Amino acid sequence: MADSAHAMPDKRIQVEPGTISGAEYIAGVLKEEGVKQIIGFPASELFDASAAFDIPPLIARTQRVAVNIAEGYARVTAGRELAVVTVQYGPGAESAFAGIAQAFNDGVPMLFLPTGYPRGSEAVSPNFESRRNFRHITKWCEAASQVADLPKLMHAAISRVRNGPPAPVLLELPIDLLAERFDAKPGDHRRPRSSVPQAGDAEVADLAEALIAARNPVILAGQGILAGSATQELVALAELLNIPVMTTPNGKSGFPEDHPLALGTAGRARPATIDHFLEKADVVLAIGSSLTRSYYILPIPEDKTILHVTLGEADLGKDYAIAQGVIGDAASVLRQLTAYIRDNRLIRGKRPQPAAEIAEVRAAFMEKWMPLLTSDSTPISPYRVVWEIMQAINPKTSIVTHDAGNPRDQFCPFYVASTPGSYIGWGKTTQLGSGLGFAMGAKLARPEATVVNLMGEAAFGMVGIDFETAIRCNLPVLTIVLRNNVLGGYAKSMPVATQKYGANRVTGNYAPIAEALGGYGECVTEPQNLRPALLRALERVTAGQAALIEVVTHEEPRLAGVR
Repeated sequence: MADSAHAMPDKRIQVEPGTISGAEYIAGVLKEEGVKQIIGFPASELFDASAAFDIPPLIARTQRVAVNIAEGYARVTAGRELAVVTVQYGPGAESAFAGIAQAFNDGVPMLFLPTGYPRGSEAVSPNFESRRNFRHITKWCEAASQVADLPKLMHAAISRVRNGPPAPVLLELPIDLLAERFDAKPGDHRRPRSSVPQAGDAEVADLAEALIAARNPVILAGQGILAGSATQELVALAELLNIPVMTTPNGKSGFPEDHPLALGTAGRARPATIDHFLEKADVVLAIGSSLTRSYYILPIPEDKTILHVTLGEADLGKDYAIAQGVIGDAASVLRQLTAYIRDNRLIRGKRPQPAAEIAEVRAAFMEKWMPLLTSDSTPISPYRVVWEIMQAINPKTSIVTHDAGNPRDQFCPFYVASTPGSYIGWGKTTQLGSGLGFAMGAKLARPEATVVNLMGEAAFGMVGIDFETAIRCNLPVLTIVLRNNVLGGYAKSMPVATQKYGANRVTGNYAPIAEALGGYGECVTEPQNLRPALLRALERVTAGQAALIEVVTHEEPRLAGVR
């Protein structure tokens, strides 16, 4: 193995009476926690130790994509199942860094267990020490130094995965410690439980009174709605007070977008309903959101009164001046608010009835964009691809995701996510290629779902070989690659280099790569052939074969809501 930093030991487990190795103990704890697979890339002593406990490995082609798979799995299971990743010390941990950074920015709980250099050599330059280097992209980052400490360290790590603001948790495991034996029983491990913090009574009263007094309140729902399985509670409050609801990109699908009060997603590109109702709003209730300012998220105007409910105390006042901040679980606080309003009969007189206005604004928006969504141009419009995806799949039984850049901005404003967890949105960190791993993780979590990933050719270039992971690991997903032979949108950042040297040009054919790797591949060049091709690919996916549809498109600079 080119990047191995040590010889591969004999991994056959031979447990001495009354003792267990560090690797065996950790694998036993993962078994006690109900872990269904361990994701990563070798070498890691945890793969064989886990296999001995009937926990299968899921080996990706790259460490970054392994972490992306874990993120997709964690997000679709809403953290109910423990997502675990392990990689080799040194080059393995270095290569996983980007994936962990993505998960940290997306606020995704997972347990990252990189191996470490033998004790005593970990801090020797240039050895890469995970405990030191991952500290700013994890919420808890420790290294085991004594094998006898593993029981308390594993309990502490898993407890932090399950509690507080969601984020990756790291425990570095030196390889000599993993081989060392000690007296311990994984069966003695106590599974940490999740805490569900609630708002105080006075906080609930203040929130309720502010919402009741508002003339035109709007709810901004973040990923905490999905992580807390709080869609039902969010719908109940919105319907009780007739409040329009928009979501963050990561929170898309947390509120059903076919609901009469749904405004859509407040991303960089967005439907006209977002701007219309945010402009007239006087109060914004942001719940389950970190309220992070980002180029890819629509900012809240400064003249709005912001009420902020979040699990992370560091989120409060971070990027916005807020009128009230509450630390609490989204579902719990929503239930408290609804109960308080009903119990105290706070609804007096007629509430605003925005549903008809929402429908009117949405209809005008769709009418404006339908010529692009149904365009017969060749090369094919990327908006036609979006439209055909929407016609070809059942949103109730599908999970869709996208890649960074134009695929996200062209897809998100139009796709109607009607079921919680049916859309994996992302955007604070925009690493090209992440969507492929997210899609595989979603399929791993929900094998019965149809999983679709939309990406550009630049993104495919970053991670395309991991399409083989979907084939080998029986994760039949549909990937749609938009090919226009340019790095979409990058010319404006390097106009001279583009004009003189064609710096934004790329070449390639991607359907043949899918076929060479063992999947189904097809290239579409005419718009009338697009839907039949998607349906053929979906048939292959249903039959258990990963599929890739390559669509020859033109570069499209027009984005909804972006001037």
